[in-house]
Amino acid sequence: MRVFVTGGTGHSGSYIIPELIAAGHEVTGLARSDTAAAALSGLGAKVRRGDLEDLDGLKEAAAGSDGVIHVAHRQDLLASGGMDAVAAAELPIMLAYGEALAGTGKPLVAAGSIGSPGQLGRPATEEDPALPVGDEHKGTLRARNVVETAVIGLSELGMRSSVVRIANIAHSTTDRAGFLPTLIALAKDKGFAGYPGDGANLWNAVHVRDVASLFRVALEKGPAGKYWHAVGDGAIPLREIAEAIGSRLGLPAVSIPADELMVPGYFGFLANIVTQNYPASNLITRRTLGWEPARPSLLADLDNGHYFPAS
Repeated sequence: MRVFVTGGTGHSGSYIIPELIAAGHEVTGLARSDTAAAALSGLGAKVRRGDLEDLDGLKEAAAGSDGVIHVAHRQDLLASGGMDAVAAAELPIMLAYGEALAGTGKPLVAAGSIGSPGQLGRPATEEDPALPVGDEHKGTLRARNVVETAVIGLSELGMRSSVVRIANIAHSTTDRAGFLPTLIALAKDKGFAGYPGDGANLWNAVHVRDVASLFRVALEKGPAGKYWHAVGDGAIPLREIAEAIGSRLGLPAVSIPADELMVPGYFGFLANIVTQNYPASNLITRRTLGWEPARPSLLADLDNGHYFPAS
């Protein structure tokens, strides 16, 4: 297939492109700078110069391809407008893809968040829709759910659109700015690896190479209008993550009292996130697509040591 990829130089995209090429696909990546173009070429992709604001260019690229993988977002808008601005900019992009691919049966696979179904009191499954978004959700991560909902809705236009929900923690040897590096930096700064309360709240994780393989199989054979769960570890107590970090750093793992002062005092802007429960299942994804996570688990990857370079 001739596949058009956005976000190809990001953490996930830089693994998705080699995964596609190794499977025999021809990849064209979107690049808005010389640096991005060189990175895409280094991955083996063809380069299309442009940006996410050029909707006509995106439509043309999508129409000229056999399928689209979209993992880019307007990160430049986060500082000024938050997730609301990011979602507002992304929605027209999805609708542009819809215009280009309607009636073709071609696939569009877009990145989503494993947290979009919300706190369910049980593991989230692929059958749980993204929560609706209202005015009261402005400024929250939930604002982007409108994008996931739009992608699923495009399947009614005769295209094979689907969403890959990526786990909260996507880990790899090249993870420089994700959740784990942030927790490790906090532990180094504070002198201990903290976790909220008893640390029993459950998180999920996936190796980014497994993310890449899921995008590929969803592109190749995923049915229309479906959510897929890029989840390897479905339920890891946050305390165990803190203990693993502390062990590698030679620091104690310490409970942070879960009150309105102490948790923000340690975690800062992450305070509202680290106290949540995010268990998730990957059963439907595995059964439907034959996808199996094959890379190291989160705790094994922490034990590999690459998150803790000698200094």
